[in-house]
Amino acid sequence: MDISTLKAQLAALSSQAGSHKDQADKYRSILELILQNQDTSICTECLKLFVEAIVNENVSLVISRQILTDVSTNLVNQPDEVAKPVSHFTLDKVQPRVISFEEQVASIRQHLAQIYEREENWRDAANVLVGIPLETGQKQYSVDYKLETYMKIARLYLEDEDPVQAESFINRASLLQAETKDETLQVHYKVCYARVLDYRRKFIEAAQRYSELSYKPIIDETERITALKSALICTILASAGQQRSRMLATLFKDERCQHLPAYSILEKMYLDRIIRKVELQDFSALLKPHHKAITVDGSTILERAVTEHNLLSASKLYNNISFPELGALLQISAAKAEKIASHMICEGRMNGYVDQIDSIVHFETREILPSWDKQIESLCYRIDHIMEQIEQVQPEWLTKKMADYLIS
Repeated sequence: MDISTLKAQLAALSSQAGSHKDQADKYRSILELILQNQDTSICTECLKLFVEAIVNENVSLVISRQILTDVSTNLVNQPDEVAKPVSHFTLDKVQPRVISFEEQVASIRQHLAQIYEREENWRDAANVLVGIPLETGQKQYSVDYKLETYMKIARLYLEDEDPVQAESFINRASLLQAETKDETLQVHYKVCYARVLDYRRKFIEAAQRYSELSYKPIIDETERITALKSALICTILASAGQQRSRMLATLFKDERCQHLPAYSILEKMYLDRIIRKVELQDFSALLKPHHKAITVDGSTILERAVTEHNLLSASKLYNNISFPELGALLQISAAKAEKIASHMICEGRMNGYVDQIDSIVHFETREILPSWDKQIESLCYRIDHIMEQIEQVQPEWLTKKMADYLIS
């Protein structure tokens, strides 16, 4: 069908009288003819003319809604070069009467967002979905629909590296997630929320969410291990302190972590051992782009986290230490060592005080027993791991040795 023929048919139909059903059927027949057009440019222009005709105020709203629903349904099956311009045109045309076409507009916006996703145009995809009046419109959307849409918007903003906007929409989803009975949606929410916290550099909170996900039986085993790895990475990147110490203990006691590439760093952090920069090369390869951001003092997030960890470790080795010596130990300048130590003491993440006159930092008296407990605990875990490996290779030998031990 060409444009001139379409104009003539639409003009004739608008002047004809008849029942709503008859007129709707005639509009559907015209739509079918338009969609059969193989020329995408002509098809696009014809669809624009058709949409302009059906949303005209002279056409009954009952008919307009039915036919616009058919248009939105058929756009999904059209190539993107047709669906994209027609979607934009339709949204512009119905804007003055958008309240009358909320359901159709929502459907068109969902499909338009998918087109932008395929183009990896994340921000435009998110902005299109934001235009759906989930809370302010007349249409009552289901909890699951609103939750899924908010999470999708948050995910798209994350892809566009805008965690601030992502957090805004995941917070809206937070108000709904307790109301849904769909366990899959609940898991998707937890994944999205963990990612937002991760991007916002709230690493301890993110690690806790990732760790929780790693135990969910509804999630595939591979995805659970990925979540566990993310929990490990976020814990290592987190600021040193009691919260991170608790998370380190949780992960260190999780046998699955022994098979992760970052386990050696986890072990050293848990046991309060000094970590050298050369030991971080393999771990750095696991980091995502947003993990490699530069902090205000010019160091990376990882460098800052390891420096703070090493400072805490030093506080358990020394009663006091001069800033030049501390800087040499931490592989940073004396001034930077003083600044980080002062900052950690002020925040209550490390106990001690700074003597600026003598350029010395004094640490509180070390507690020996907790340190011994950690060393013994680590040794027990290692022995247990060795026993498991022996059992896999020589189960009969191990059974015999254990029996001999019990008899003796």
